[in-house]
Amino acid sequence: MTHVLLIAGALPQPAVLKASLEKFRAAGATVELVGLFATGDIEPGLGLGGLRSLTEAAAERGPVFEKRVAKLSGPRRIWACIEQDRQVRRFGRRAQVLVALDAPAVYAVWRLAQRNRRADAVFGIAPALKALEARRERPVHYALRDAARRVPSPVVAARSTRRAARRGAGAALRRASSPAVMRTALGAKAWRTAVVAPKVPDRLRAKLARRVSTSMAKGGRKAGATMVLNAAAQRTASQALRADLLAEAARADLARGHDDPALRATACKAALALADQRYQQGDAKGAAAALSSALTLAFHRSIHFDRLTSPLAADPAGYLAPFRASAAFRALGAPRGRTRPAAPAPAGRPLRLLVTTYSNANFLQPIRDRYADHPGVEIRFLDLKDDETLRPLAKGGQRMMEYALGGQKAFGDQVEAALRPHLDWADTVFVDWCTNAAALFTLADPGTTRIVVRLHSYEAFTFWPHLVDTSRVDDMVFVGDHLRDLVVETVPRLAEPGGPGLHVIANAMDLERFQRDKDNGDIRFTLGLVGVSAVAKDPRWALEVLRLLRERDERYRLVVIGNGLDRKASPAARAYDDLLQKDLAELADAVELVGRTEDVPGALTRVGVILSSSVRESFHCGLVEGAVSGALPVVRDWPFFAGKENGARTLFPADWVVGSEREAADRILAMTASEEDWREATAAAAKHSLATWDWSVISPQFDRLLLGD
Repeated sequence: MTHVLLIAGALPQPAVLKASLEKFRAAGATVELVGLFATGDIEPGLGLGGLRSLTEAAAERGPVFEKRVAKLSGPRRIWACIEQDRQVRRFGRRAQVLVALDAPAVYAVWRLAQRNRRADAVFGIAPALKALEARRERPVHYALRDAARRVPSPVVAARSTRRAARRGAGAALRRASSPAVMRTALGAKAWRTAVVAPKVPDRLRAKLARRVSTSMAKGGRKAGATMVLNAAAQRTASQALRADLLAEAARADLARGHDDPALRATACKAALALADQRYQQGDAKGAAAALSSALTLAFHRSIHFDRLTSPLAADPAGYLAPFRASAAFRALGAPRGRTRPAAPAPAGRPLRLLVTTYSNANFLQPIRDRYADHPGVEIRFLDLKDDETLRPLAKGGQRMMEYALGGQKAFGDQVEAALRPHLDWADTVFVDWCTNAAALFTLADPGTTRIVVRLHSYEAFTFWPHLVDTSRVDDMVFVGDHLRDLVVETVPRLAEPGGPGLHVIANAMDLERFQRDKDNGDIRFTLGLVGVSAVAKDPRWALEVLRLLRERDERYRLVVIGNGLDRKASPAARAYDDLLQKDLAELADAVELVGRTEDVPGALTRVGVILSSSVRESFHCGLVEGAVSGALPVVRDWPFFAGKENGARTLFPADWVVGSEREAADRILAMTASEEDWREATAAAAKHSLATWDWSVISPQFDRLLLGD
């Protein structure tokens, strides 16, 4: 009896299958069928010698295997299922003829034929019947040939041996370097020694270091996880691998809530050196990848956002010196210019104003409302995140870098095609937030369209301003002089000839709605803090002020308005919040957490003193809103800008600003000693705020900027 194995990548046509089986039986063959179909889809009573669904076989092996093979191409999926199924492998070993019923099954038949060299491997029913006929006509020849081909192909034997060796070695390595081993001092020390052993090839050293680092982190030795990557980098000759390992070490350090400035600086310099090398070689893609690594590390949120200090704010020139020494980084910011200067405001028709941002339109509503009703303006609003074409382009930070370095022509063409209709329509584009939207809009030549970008505070501590082509920006707007000073120090080309006009205009705020009566004089003992969702707000400073006040008078309380810190943001944020929660527990009887509210004016009616406890602010709208509501403003001299030419002391009246918690407590005690003193001070603060920052005062400044009025 001759055995035939049919393999199908899809369900065979019932009529064709039935007719074929009849021919095989007539030729004296027993037929077995396997494939990617359900057993129930095969008509019963066909006289098959065996039937196996590979789809069901994969499900029997569990969801992990089923999910893995589902990602494979059809031919690979068929073979992956057959290779793991004993029943089908048994069919394959005893078959004299292996038949692929369709193209996806050819690969599996070829692989089985390497294992069963006695079998004829064919594609299609007609060749299979010819193979059966040949065996019937020359039985002695095939008997001798089959006897000589009892063992698998040497290729199969070699492949199996290599796979077994790799699996065995890999399993042994995983066991020996497991987190359980790393928890022991002896195990961790042994593996640190192995990673830095001499004469280890770079790729093997890097692979081993990454495995050991991961196991150390899982085993609770997070400092060791950083050290082993750093140590491996020092022993690695390959510039690219060394840069990668150093970057991974620095990121691992930050991931544990720590920051080693020396390690971070070394990692940035290694990445920049690699970027320069690749840039000189004309490898724009490789240079952009290395630059992206350096920039994302230098502007990591744990360094600037989730701590109370920032090395960038302390010394912009020193912090960015390695970048400014990099040829690739300088090329990134090289001006591409524009073919024509921006045209003046049109005469005889309304100005076409496009207001755009990416996701965050929090500060735009008063501006949009003003120009929606302006007879001299036709306004459109575009949120890039809501645009199916622009959203994926705006997320391409590394692609933007590559394009600026001379690569990614197709990406540049896509950006041009997507933005051109907007640029052709608009006379002026106002981009809020100097992030990806600003970088994207300056990738395309704006032609005669005027480009205006507003920068708040967050962006100054990201890499995005460095990706903006300032030669294509006509005007840059800041919400404070102190912020302008910092950004110009960070991005010096803003102040160079041919750079944009620099303007300082406060945020648009409708302040009159915050004017509410406060009839109860005891409100003066209630401190208020609006917005505490970031470490930079430093609510612990406000709690220390509260402690000092309560040492003198226990009537003082604190109301916190807004969501709390996001503990998932970073280990550094979590560490700060751990300390904050202890403080809150200690002062639980004197602190009320209101949470987020849509009625901030209503919440402020309960507040008699409004605090700005932040280490940095662009403007601090919540403070000014509180002042207008009739609360006494007390502003910490924001440490990021304290002692500089501009800061909280130049933005606000001098008596509002304090240098310490003790000064804050003294001001509050003095101004709230009597209801009369408190009301006099708060009335003056409200009057100053309305006269200086209300939208009725600020809006003409926007008219002059955007309309030339």
